[in-house]
Parts: sequence; structure tokens; C-alpha cells
Amino acid sequence: MDWTPLILTFKLATLTTVCLFVLSTPLAYWLAYSKSKMKPIVETLVSMPLVLPPTVLGFYMLLAFSPNSWLGSALQNILGVKLLFSFPGLVLASILYSLPFMVQPIQSGLAALPKNLSEAAYLMGKSKWATLWHIQLPNIRPALLTGWVLSFAHTVGEFGVVLMIGGNIPGKTKVASVAIYDEVEILNYSQANTYSFILFAISFCILLTVYLTNGGYLKRFWAHD
Repeated sequence: MDWTPLILTFKLATLTTVCLFVLSTPLAYWLAYSKSKMKPIVETLVSMPLVLPPTVLGFYMLLAFSPNSWLGSALQNILGVKLLFSFPGLVLASILYSLPFMVQPIQSGLAALPKNLSEAAYLMGKSKWATLWHIQLPNIRPALLTGWVLSFAHTVGEFGVVLMIGGNIPGKTKVASVAIYDEVEILNYSQANTYSFILFAISFCILLTVYLTNGGYLKRFWAHD
């Protein structure tokens, strides 16, 4: 049993979830309260991974991360970071691919908060930043937990995007979903079943814990959408 693909998968999912929370919180705040004419366009772009085939996203990421593109070239020449067929590339691709799974629950949670909650904080001299981190976010813990769990689980289950961006390099970019595909290709169903069952069991336990502790927020969130 080679545990490396599973370890790499959960490392990728953890890093992606942390990065998504940091990046998505200010974006979700803006989407929840902004009246800008650009809001529908930004919301559409954020939601695109929900409807686009992973291969479409993977293809355009492949072009963007290429050393021949301005982004890939700049990162490689200035920072020495190679995105294609590397773990940093997998992280960046996973962030883009799982973005709506973090943004939308936080946005919904913030939009549902009573306005007088933030107004009272402003009257007490709190800045918008302090109000967000010390008052608003603590009051949307179910939404935050939903975003974390959905982002983590979605990253664990990625296949098309990670295969196109990371390839199949053992110990470097070969995550569990790619390992399952490899085992099926060589008709090693026993090993494929082992990987699949571990991912299934862990995902089931995580979601069950959320449902038991979160009052069914996941169900209400998806029903609302």
C-alpha cells in the first residue's frame, strides 16, 4: 500500500482550504454588501467552476501556467516558481477550481446577518475590518464550517484539473484520484478499491460530523441555491 497519494491529497486539500478562506473572505464580504454594477459579472466568474467541465478549466489553466505565458514566465523568472507539473501549480489550480465552494457559503452567511449587528459595531467605533473579524464572522460559524468542508471535500475529489496541471508524477503531483485512475487502467481493482474506500470513509465521516454539529446548514444552503 502506497500512502503517498493519500498524504499528498490531504496536504493539497488542507493548503487549498486555508488559502481559500484567506482569499474568499474579503471577496465574499464585497459580494454580500456591494451595490456595484460589476457585482453580477464577478459573481458569474466566481461561479463558473460549478458549471464548466474540469477539462475546460484545466486547459485554460494549462495555457496560463505555461512558461510561454506572461504569468508562468514571470513567476518562473522572478520567483523561481514553476507552476506546470508541480505541487504549487496544483495548489493554485485547486484554489481557482474550488473558489465558489468557499465564497458562496460565506457570502450567504454575511448577507443573512441583521444589519443592526454591524451598525451597532460601527456606532461603537469599530472599523469595518474589526467588525468583520470580531463580530460578523463569529456569527456565521455554520456558514464558515460549510465553506471549509465543501472546499476540502471538493479538492479531495478533483481529477481532471489536477491531472492536466500536475500530471502524474509519483510523490509530487500524483494525488489519490489520479492513483485510482492508474490502478483501474492496469486492472488492479483491489488497490483502486482501497484508495476509493479510504476517500469515501473519510469524506463520509467529515460530512456526518458537520451535519450532526451544524444543524443541517449544508442542506439549507444547497436548497437555497
